Amino acid sequence: MSALPEFSSNISDQINIMPAAHTKLVELIDSEEDINGVRIFVSGGGCGGMTYGMTFSEAVLPYDGVLEQDGLTVYVDAVALSFLSGVEIDYVEQGMGASFVFKNAFATTGGTGACTACGSAGGGCA
Repeated sequence: MSALPEFSSNISDQINIMPAAHTKLVELIDSEEDINGVRIFVSGGGCGGMTYGMTFSEAVLPYDGVLEQDGLTVYVDAVALSFLSGVEIDYVEQGMGASFVFKNAFATTGGTGACTACGSAGGGCA
């Protein structure tokens, strides 16, 4: 028997999509052909810290967690999910700009996802 927990592809409570983000993501997906969802990813490390982003996705991959919510499908691979569990994704419009905002990203790893500049006094990743 394995010491690792069994992988579950259903991610109903690890990622929270706020209503404004949900509406905008569904709108973006509907405007594209051959796209059926959004993939959330995590990359990086080192001084720049972990970064996160989203891209369109055509299909689920073998180790993806899947969140299906009122016409929105979100894919997150198992590694990224381990960094993003508990994240809240919102869509914020300010002034002449708008963007998706990831709140509480990297909370489960004890960090903030932000770093001070390399080489600065007291610099380092949180």
